[in-house]
Amino acid sequence: MQIVFMNQLSRVSEASEEHAAQVWIGEEEGIWRLGWRDIEADGYKEDEDWYEGSSWQELLCVYRHRLSMKLSEGYRPVIEGVFHEPEDARGRNHAAQKLQCYSELYGSEELYTELCAWRRRKAAAGRKAPYFIASNRVLRLISAFVPQTEEELLQLPGIGTNKATEHGAEWIEMTSRVERTTSFPLDWVFNALREDVFLSWMYKQKEHKYKQELEDFRMGRVMLMGIAEGLTLDQLAETSGMTRRDLVEQLEGLEKDGYDTEPLIRMELESMPEGDQLAIWKAFEELGDTFLKPVMHRVYGQDPVVEGGMEPLYERLRLIRIRFRRQAFDKQNAV
Repeated sequence: MQIVFMNQLSRVSEASEEHAAQVWIGEEEGIWRLGWRDIEADGYKEDEDWYEGSSWQELLCVYRHRLSMKLSEGYRPVIEGVFHEPEDARGRNHAAQKLQCYSELYGSEELYTELCAWRRRKAAAGRKAPYFIASNRVLRLISAFVPQTEEELLQLPGIGTNKATEHGAEWIEMTSRVERTTSFPLDWVFNALREDVFLSWMYKQKEHKYKQELEDFRMGRVMLMGIAEGLTLDQLAETSGMTRRDLVEQLEGLEKDGYDTEPLIRMELESMPEGDQLAIWKAFEELGDTFLKPVMHRVYGQDPVVEGGMEPLYERLRLIRIRFRRQAFDKQNAV
């Protein structure tokens, strides 16, 4: 096997012991291999294989995901600048990210649990999804810094005037019962949070992102193979374990990346009346393709009664939208 890339990393443990390792990429007869090896005082340990296959793109997805896991554990490249730090670690969101990191590492779980219970009640009463009320990140920030006035609430990233006005009184009612050991403003966080701890946290966020990218890549490959074999969405759902809704989202992503998804779209729309398809297309032309609800109302009225429920109809709108956007893209590039 020919090694085409290798780099060394090191990590200092809490016991001040230094651990060294290497990450490497090799190739042999068109097969790519990716691995990790720990280096001990008496030599190399057995390699930990991360990937073996013919897809360079999949190898890169695995490389980013697995390397970010090691970097979040405290490993750092021996030669600085070989691996890029997460963009936000030095970007304009630096301050907000540090506050978020501190809140996740040192927040009050008891207060966070109480805030989550409050959010569930608000969402149920208003028939809204919980994240429309407040994100997990906002609740984490409140649980860590325990703001007790509207002015303090507004110092937390993600809380604007509207949110503070709408929910601030209820949040402050909960935080006022909690004894806090920190104060506002929050400048002290930037000295209290160690830089290596923050950077490991940032890499942990990247780990989740790259894991999703890897799953999307592999699911996209499954879908492309299914399209080539003439499978329907139901058959793809059965083989992949995904819902039809998730599969349509994957289909939108594949179309955006330039893959031919038309065979599957054509098969799924065969039973839909041509008049309905033309009416939806015209509605997209007049109303735009950003939101589906206005198109739904234009074609079927404000309170449509549809056999099988609304979800299958929205699914068909999304499939037609893929065609609509493809044609708009082709026209734009033909000019």
